[in-house]
Amino acid sequence: MGITPSTHMSTAGMWVEKYRPTKLSEVVNQTEIIGSLKALIKDPTDMPHLMFSGSAGVGKTTVALCITRQILGEYSKDYTLELNASDERGIGMVREKVKKFSRFAGMAEVPFKIIILDEADEMTSDAQTALRRIIEDTAKICRFIFIANNISKIIDPIQSRCATFKFTTISQEDVINRLEEIAKKEKVKVDKKGLKAIYDYSEGDLRHAINLMQATASLGEITEENVKSSAGLTKTSDVDGVLKLALSGKVPEAREKMIELIKVYGMSESDFLKYINSAVFKSKHEKLADILEVIAKYDYRILVGANSEIQLSAMLAELAKLEN
Repeated sequence: MGITPSTHMSTAGMWVEKYRPTKLSEVVNQTEIIGSLKALIKDPTDMPHLMFSGSAGVGKTTVALCITRQILGEYSKDYTLELNASDERGIGMVREKVKKFSRFAGMAEVPFKIIILDEADEMTSDAQTALRRIIEDTAKICRFIFIANNISKIIDPIQSRCATFKFTTISQEDVINRLEEIAKKEKVKVDKKGLKAIYDYSEGDLRHAINLMQATASLGEITEENVKSSAGLTKTSDVDGVLKLALSGKVPEAREKMIELIKVYGMSESDFLKYINSAVFKSKHEKLADILEVIAKYDYRILVGANSEIQLSAMLAELAKLEN
């Protein structure tokens, strides 16, 4: 779901998907982790549950998918369940989906089924406790791979059942080398200063770096100037777009675009609100005061700890009501 300033691309056109490693040996940087994991999965029957922690865009999910491919081979599609815990927070998700999958009989020639639980640190502790039971009940046929940015939010009984791997942010050299490889394959001209600027914006988040390079490529060469205007452009013009969609009553589209900015481009929720606030002033909208009041209300709710994705979605829905 990549967005460049001028065009909306399908997932198929996203470089970040096109160049996602499919084997452990292709993963950038995390050499120590990859070494340990290769040893762990040599004899998969002994593999414990795994816990991957570390910041965004450093390869946690990619490595999880590489492992499932390596262990399950041609059966990986049928025997892997990928869930995003932050989208499906409740205990119901844990019980229904995981139980159904783990009960599903008739195992092919595979040692076990694999459940990848992304953003596991976003699950409520009740859901985590329910999950602990399921881990115990399905021990014979399932292995879990937990992915979390912040491991301290995972309850101890789950942590103690996992082999934990802490992923590090990717070094400037590794990010730039990877960007150069992709640029070469995509026949995009790059210069060193442009790539360095991409690294500075992405701070070791390779996914963000690749997305930003793709957005910049739509402006031409990857120069420092183009990167700067692309980083600014992408953010402010896309937030303008979200505001326009919401005010015209297109809430699902506005929400999709907003989540993309936050999840894919790594824009923080507070930045999103800041940008939307200035977009409102620029628009000189006749209901300016009402719109600002709505934004302020949700800014406060997020500040006091409410779930930001739910609150921002509600904000867009409320903005849509102002027009109608």
